Amino acid sequence: MAKKNLVIVESPAKAKTIGKYLGPDYEVKASMGHVRDLPKSRMGVDVTTFEPEYENIAGKKETIAELSKAAKASQRVYLATDPDREGEAISWHLRSALGVPADKTCRVTFNEITRKVVTESIAAPRDIDQNLVDAQQARRVLDRIVGYQLSPLLWKKIRRGLSAGRVQSVATRMAVEREEEIRAFVPREYWSITADLARIAPNLGGFQAEFYGRGKKMELTSQEQAQKVLDAVKDSPFTVISVKRQDKHRAPAPPFITSSLQQEASRKLNMTPRRTMSVAQQLYEGVDVEGVGTVGLITYMRTDSLRLSEEALAAARRFITARYGKEYYPEKTRRYKSNSGAQDAHEAIRPSDVTLEPEAIRKSLTLEQYRLYKLIWSRFLACQMASAVYDSVSIEVESAGYQFRASHSSIKFSGFTAVYEEGRDDDEEAPQSPLPDLKVGEKLDLKKLTPDQHFTQPPARYTEATLIKALEEKGIGRPSTYAPTVSTITDREYVVKEGKYLRATPLGEVVTGLMREKFPDIVDTAFTAQMEGELDKVESGEAQWKQVLADFYGNFDRELKQAEADLDGERIKVPDEESDEVCDLCGRKMVVKSGRFGRFLACPGYPECTFTKPLVVEMPGRCPKCGGRLVKRTGVSKKAKKQYTYYCCEHLNSKDERKKCDFMTWDVPVKDNCPICGQTMFKLSGRGFKRPFCANPECSNFTPEDKRGYRRTAAASSDGAEKPAEKKSAAKAATKKTAAKSAAKKTASKTTAKKTAARRSAKKSAK
Repeated sequence: MAKKNLVIVESPAKAKTIGKYLGPDYEVKASMGHVRDLPKSRMGVDVTTFEPEYENIAGKKETIAELSKAAKASQRVYLATDPDREGEAISWHLRSALGVPADKTCRVTFNEITRKVVTESIAAPRDIDQNLVDAQQARRVLDRIVGYQLSPLLWKKIRRGLSAGRVQSVATRMAVEREEEIRAFVPREYWSITADLARIAPNLGGFQAEFYGRGKKMELTSQEQAQKVLDAVKDSPFTVISVKRQDKHRAPAPPFITSSLQQEASRKLNMTPRRTMSVAQQLYEGVDVEGVGTVGLITYMRTDSLRLSEEALAAARRFITARYGKEYYPEKTRRYKSNSGAQDAHEAIRPSDVTLEPEAIRKSLTLEQYRLYKLIWSRFLACQMASAVYDSVSIEVESAGYQFRASHSSIKFSGFTAVYEEGRDDDEEAPQSPLPDLKVGEKLDLKKLTPDQHFTQPPARYTEATLIKALEEKGIGRPSTYAPTVSTITDREYVVKEGKYLRATPLGEVVTGLMREKFPDIVDTAFTAQMEGELDKVESGEAQWKQVLADFYGNFDRELKQAEADLDGERIKVPDEESDEVCDLCGRKMVVKSGRFGRFLACPGYPECTFTKPLVVEMPGRCPKCGGRLVKRTGVSKKAKKQYTYYCCEHLNSKDERKKCDFMTWDVPVKDNCPICGQTMFKLSGRGFKRPFCANPECSNFTPEDKRGYRRTAAASSDGAEKPAEKKSAAKAATKKTAAKSAAKKTASKTTAKKTAARRSAKKSAK
């Protein structure tokens, strides 16, 4: 029988998809990710030669043995790991770990996992690109040196369990510096003036105009300046001096790259970068679509390129003109230019087949897969559509030499907005009211002047989306590092997530302070971006990877030795993070501590006072029972030893009987109030978008529990709601059933053991 060809990929899902495309002549197996790496228990790098010491990963012995056996029995071995630096290095490690000759192995990559691309790639294999491997080796060794030599210093001088790294330390510094900016911020007063104006003829429309200035933009920085304007215009006529009408064209956003996908999924879907990449990996590797079969739905999701294939552009053109009409396709095909520092190794993230509409395949996808696929599909389609056209009107009014301005725009041609609009990091602008059809020279009637005092606001803390955007803009990290970086600094508690914002903790500030003082290069954004450029040079063959490491290590080693000498015998204390909560026993202000199950509140009077309680985070809205604050609390299940989260009134379990309130829920309070009764609305907990609902049973907008999306675990009553008695009886029946099964298994096990013992006894007697 003829030998089969072996194809090795990284995951079983990808193996399943590709196996269906290649047929019986190919055997497709998964390596389950990396098979070799640097050792866990030691650095594993010779810092004089920078030669890494690789070893097979613990727990991969059976996988390697299985792949090695299959490789020896195969005619040819195709290494088909992911199409990036890391994937190239995994292929290189696989060839070495399996002991397969170089002339028997070849490298193939799939930018998308469709039948066409897979068969074309298999037909055109190549050798392993050693430059890509060396670039990945340089990154891995560089991060190992920094991590394994810096982290022990942090353990000794600050706290056990800390870590440092090139990209994570810079990201932490950015969060810390933003916190310092907020503390140092001094609010500045300014005033605005709104004029309510109307046409002199009755019932012909009124509008509001905002104070602009005199000839040029004026800033009113005090009440006296604002009053001067008010005194001048209150008895002076208002005259229209300018009316401008024009069509404004708004072009669509480019297709997704890794960073923009993570940002938009964070804004629109409330998905963390880590979760976004996990779900995107599932879409790339393949989903079993009803009526289609197993297919990879999107192209490779780790990319910094805005390039789109001509085939994809042609497919988008056909789809847009057929679905929306020729007017929705631009005169010239849109092609986007990647940033100057982009590697441009792969296409932008797009659907593999634009005709697979999200709604058509929704039943074959999980909720997260569907929502992320819809986001990618919509963005790709929109980026190839015509610009949206807005009818824009700007009016300038003058009184006593001062100008007031008003503007309004309305959609004239929807263009790409028929499919998709990009999310925003800042608050949406207030909706504008339509403007009447005014003429230059027309006199207006002043109805009211409204002065308003304002104060400038400090810069906002980073969100996951804006931090990734800032890292990308500064050239720090690469598509594969954004999600792990954000996850690492939150896992280490250098930053904590409050709502959607990331706040630097005292621990993060102490670590950053030490790094800035002793290792300025490591946390310098320009230096880190320069190192990324050096790694890119290794990939392109312009630099030798060990020389890049040698150039870095000389200065780093000197800084490390100097820091150890300077800090000899010193221990840096992390200041307590004080909360607004008061200890129930002694009245001290409680502080935030970290433990096995996360962060909690503790009395600073320990060991005299040992009182602790769950960490309280204030939530939007008010308690529907007493009007108090709503808070988020965490607890720990004594039986399961797991942490859980719930939401309650601030007065839950209060010792003051006058304030005590028993409101508690598993649902998440939202900032929106019910439009009918005005009470706080809630949404189901869990990942992804959940529709808010009113929980007030006396409101006409009330949503019963069975309509909120809960899974029903017991028989429902005739009106759709589960009865408590039915819940209990169902639970008891399930418990009895489980106990019966367990008893039956034990009886069967004892019977089998007796039979086995009897057989052995009979054999011994016969002998």
